[in-house]
Amino acid sequence: MSIKKFAFPMVLSIFSALVAVGLYKTFEKTPKEIKLTEDPALKYSSNLSKTVAFQNQPVDFTYAAAISTPTVVNIQTKMIPKINQQNPYYQSFRYFFGDNFNSSPQPKVAFGSGVIITNDGYIITNNHVVKNGDEIEVTLHDKSTYSAKVVGTDESTDLAIIKIDAQDLPAMQFANSDQVKIGEWVLAVGNPFNLTSTVTAGIVSAKGRDINILKGQSAIESFIQTDAAVNPGNSGGALVNLNGELIGINTAIATPTGTYAGYSFAVPTNLVQKVFHDIVEYGIVQRGYLGISIREVNSEIAEEKKLKRLSGVYVDGVAPGSAADDASIKQGDIILQINGMDVNSPSELQEQVAKYHPGDNIAITVLRDDNSKRLSATLKNLDGNTEIVKREHVEALKALGVEIEELSSKELKAMEIDGGVKIRELKDGKLRSNTSVKEGFVITKIDNKPIRSREDLIKALENKKGGVMLEGRYPGYSGVYYYAFGV
Repeated sequence: MSIKKFAFPMVLSIFSALVAVGLYKTFEKTPKEIKLTEDPALKYSSNLSKTVAFQNQPVDFTYAAAISTPTVVNIQTKMIPKINQQNPYYQSFRYFFGDNFNSSPQPKVAFGSGVIITNDGYIITNNHVVKNGDEIEVTLHDKSTYSAKVVGTDESTDLAIIKIDAQDLPAMQFANSDQVKIGEWVLAVGNPFNLTSTVTAGIVSAKGRDINILKGQSAIESFIQTDAAVNPGNSGGALVNLNGELIGINTAIATPTGTYAGYSFAVPTNLVQKVFHDIVEYGIVQRGYLGISIREVNSEIAEEKKLKRLSGVYVDGVAPGSAADDASIKQGDIILQINGMDVNSPSELQEQVAKYHPGDNIAITVLRDDNSKRLSATLKNLDGNTEIVKREHVEALKALGVEIEELSSKELKAMEIDGGVKIRELKDGKLRSNTSVKEGFVITKIDNKPIRSREDLIKALENKKGGVMLEGRYPGYSGVYYYAFGV
């Protein structure tokens, strides 16, 4: 054989190998682009890209931190103890040391965080950060300081609005907390241990969390849970998304030690905005009620009630004459949605309803006998009507330390009385500190004037000075009880 016979095939093979190696090197240097499928289960929240350029690309928190930190403030609350000059020890010190001795105990100081939400100085924080404060000092990101006054508080959400006299401040932008997704990156911005402008990162671990930390029958807990580190001093600070927008106000931590142990909890911004606007416009939060008792739908209740699904919230009872009663909601219904938003726990349902006022009409989707029904309910206040509640009425009841409710016709008949209002909950106030009255007591008269409604009670106490005499009864007891206290 001649060498020429092998020359052409050999050259062709060498050329093909070189081309293959060149193409391999070319593709090796080209980064792979990975596109997410359109499967709804894989969709990200609206503020994240649907295309990931590199599998190992790190998350960048610098933009969110730069946008949010100037809007978060340090709050110092000073509580000055009051001296009881009638105390015999005080009189003894005066006798030995004269009138000018320093008998005043040192003031207590608490630290927390707050978020500027308007350019003219409105700041939102936690109620427990400013509660009982005699002096409140706010330090901005630029280290300037201001005295602040409390505009209003809401114990049921542990939120408070304070105000400083300033203009052209950087204000936080709000995100829609209903659109926050589990697994989404977030930043916690605040002043833990009084270390100003601290930023920590984590993800949203859960939504609609009820940790039973807020007290009272009107308490609303539907927290955003995150694993971003939050410690004492972070209370009232910001939980923000990667756009630097507010999604929650950091409020609590789950911990056996008092410091961060893995999870923290924030009030969602849709509820925060409602509280802010109500306090600024009305002086107090206007809350609408459905008038139902509810339970979570779990395996136990599904078996007990022979339910075919584990979603929604089970209606355990409906108060007569309530918004739910008027809307034909029945015991045994399963509430699936409030105004199109899915609700799968009592806390989620309470959060959605709490966004509305007395008189607001909401759409409620219920499951009844395996059929879905869409009902319409007009929310009512605690008095059972759709009117806006006056601040002075709430302040009067707050001074007494009571939450009251009017009696149904069935209750009036059982007690054989014409009217009255029942003490539903007893809190710190004049009645608890000055009387032995118990929860459940039905007030029928004040200073011998008949009390048939909340309005009657408020009018009887308006501008009242001196002694007050309550007359009433306890359900199941025939005797009449009297309680006296001073205002």
